[in-house]
Amino acid sequence: MIMSLVTVMGLWGACNLLKPSSPPKTLFPIPIPKALKPKTQPKWKPLECCLSKRDLNLSIVSLLLAAALPNTVFKVVAQELEEFQRYTDSVEGFTLLIPSSWIKVDKGGATVLFEEENKGVNNVGVVVSPVRLESLKQFGSPQFVADKVIQAEKRKESTKDAELIGVAERSGQGGLQVYEFEYIVDSTRGGMKRIFSAAFVNSKKLYLLNIAHIDKPESPLDSHTRTMLEQVLHSFDAAPST
Repeated sequence: MIMSLVTVMGLWGACNLLKPSSPPKTLFPIPIPKALKPKTQPKWKPLECCLSKRDLNLSIVSLLLAAALPNTVFKVVAQELEEFQRYTDSVEGFTLLIPSSWIKVDKGGATVLFEEENKGVNNVGVVVSPVRLESLKQFGSPQFVADKVIQAEKRKESTKDAELIGVAERSGQGGLQVYEFEYIVDSTRGGMKRIFSAAFVNSKKLYLLNIAHIDKPESPLDSHTRTMLEQVLHSFDAAPST
């Protein structure tokens, strides 16, 4: 729910947020006196190499696997490229992956919003607003911020319940501090939803990502969709400097 981002943004503003190689060959060979030359040249015996049938089979299997592995990796990368598209806002200064089939829509209060086609309740939104902070750490720990987010959700008239699932912290572009949250909201508007959120501060701007997806008992979030949404979550970052 993109409005979750707007609510949290307002809450943070009220809390004073707006603050072995070969030997080298000689170019000129040195002649060797005849007295020092050996009368007979040494005879080199060929090395004998014997492989058992088992060793030979293992070698063949190893070669086949080595040949097949690059194709497997290529297919995985190709699938990821087909499933996502990268969206970068060079003006506001952020970037993230978006499911390729989702469409961009205009909505007041959101810097950018993408929705699953014909299922607008499933969406990815970003809100960017100015602050006086230099980093999220100045506002509080990941757990402290997550608690504020849940409190903001519970204050909404449409919210019946909200439960925090997980909190994490990671480093973004140039060591940027990024907080991540996961929680469930039971609302009169759309029922049960799984929410993935991320936040960071950069150049005195607060960046908030909100990913919402239906997660009802009768139609729970499947593992593939969850993995896809988590990839979107982890991709949210400041845009690289140009």
